[in-house]
Amino acid sequence: MIILGLTGSIGMGKSTTAKMFADLGIPVNDADAVVHSLYSGAAVAPIEAEFPGTTQNGLVDRAALSGALAQNPTRFRALEAIVHPLVREREMQFLDAHRANATPLVLLDIPLLFETGGRDRVDRVVVVTCDPDIQRQRVLARPGMTVDKFALILARQMPDAEKRAKADYIIDTGGGLDSARAQVATIVDDLLN
Repeated sequence: MIILGLTGSIGMGKSTTAKMFADLGIPVNDADAVVHSLYSGAAVAPIEAEFPGTTQNGLVDRAALSGALAQNPTRFRALEAIVHPLVREREMQFLDAHRANATPLVLLDIPLLFETGGRDRVDRVVVVTCDPDIQRQRVLARPGMTVDKFALILARQMPDAEKRAKADYIIDTGGGLDSARAQVATIVDDLLN
């Protein structure tokens, strides 16, 4: 089984690209979706213990947690110490299930793949990229996003040029959906044929 890692900085089109792999029948483990489910499950109690007042009614209040982290960005490590092991546990369950089914290719959608040492967990890496102006437009169009919040997120991510230099494959999403789909299809064909 080939484990393909998908990563890219915020606003580069990673989630849309992951869906394109899924549309071609490639099983996708989406780390963001896993975190979302953990924020209404296993991560709630430890996050509340570490960041009091950031959960309500059995759910992590993302706005409250984001506010706490903005006030003290050094606390990201404490959050990661809670969340990353839980995400990896779900990832292992996903991989074990697909190994048992002899699935030829799976995709791990990992936003901070390089930053968290995830390169060792995958066979090949796809980096999604686009022009910085397109990235900025996409991110600032998101509800609740501010220039300061965008800068805080970028500061925690490896620069795009470094990610591209470490990639086995690069998908440029700046040319539109059809172009990105064609690039995804080429990668899948390369890996499976």
